Amino acid sequence: MTSLLSRLIRPSKATAYRVFDIELKTIERLSTSMCRFVFTGSDVAHMKTLAPDQRVKLFFPTPAGAPPALPKTGEWQHARRDLAPQHTPPMRTYTIRALRREALEVEVDFVLHGINGPASAWATRAQVGDRLQMVAPNLAYSADPGGYEWKPPRSARRILLVGDETALPAIAGILEQLADDAPELAVEAFIEVPFESDCLALRHSPATRLHWLPRDVLRCEHGQGMHHAVHELASLPGVQVTRPTELEDIDIDQRIVWELASDAQGEFYAWVAGESGTVMDIRRYLIKERGLARESLTLMGYWRAGRTLD
Repeated sequence: MTSLLSRLIRPSKATAYRVFDIELKTIERLSTSMCRFVFTGSDVAHMKTLAPDQRVKLFFPTPAGAPPALPKTGEWQHARRDLAPQHTPPMRTYTIRALRREALEVEVDFVLHGINGPASAWATRAQVGDRLQMVAPNLAYSADPGGYEWKPPRSARRILLVGDETALPAIAGILEQLADDAPELAVEAFIEVPFESDCLALRHSPATRLHWLPRDVLRCEHGQGMHHAVHELASLPGVQVTRPTELEDIDIDQRIVWELASDAQGEFYAWVAGESGTVMDIRRYLIKERGLARESLTLMGYWRAGRTLD
């Protein structure tokens, strides 16, 4: 009887991710294209993040105009799929910029690019007090919940970071972590942004070389700055291609580019994120033309040109 009772009252196993109710606390315009939203709420005390590129899901007001109200227990995916279209909250993926559990604050940086989707529309018109929901790692879950790709090998001595404005929050967090934990590492970071005014004062180690690639100054199209940085500016390992490298094509209109470095030890590690077509070009160049080991490369298509950015 005692054994049966203990099983009945035993708490259910914590899930890796859960739904959090959050409310907009402050809005900070960082630059022409970037805005920081600080959210609060008692739920934030039960949130965690494991890496500077930790991905989360944000749910925005429904087409009917109501705040998202997904259940905080059970399968939120099933609950969302069962809703009528006008009551289904739009969902988008973002990066946690900072988490301060004690202060009940979680920061998320948005790219502002006009009203062309539910997330960008909300960001443009947001007001303090707006209520959203977030799916994020659960503090009560003791194992690794995943949802991040910044995993440089311990043997890394040279780091290459390349991204556009959608990767800026993650790269900013990575640079801060490296400044605190590995200031001796040689780091090159190239960040393509829409305008010169988007070149922010990011904290980084003295061993870091940070390069901004504003499209208005370079007079280039989206992705061309990243392309130029990897092809012409980055200090890549001097690997010579001795035989053709097999590299399968990816139909980026059907699936995203998402290839992760392995746990193999090496001195060079690259983290690249941005528009899928640009990441594909960088993928071909680094692997086929420069002969770099795929095990040292993390390549992620955060979005696809021709589709909504948010």
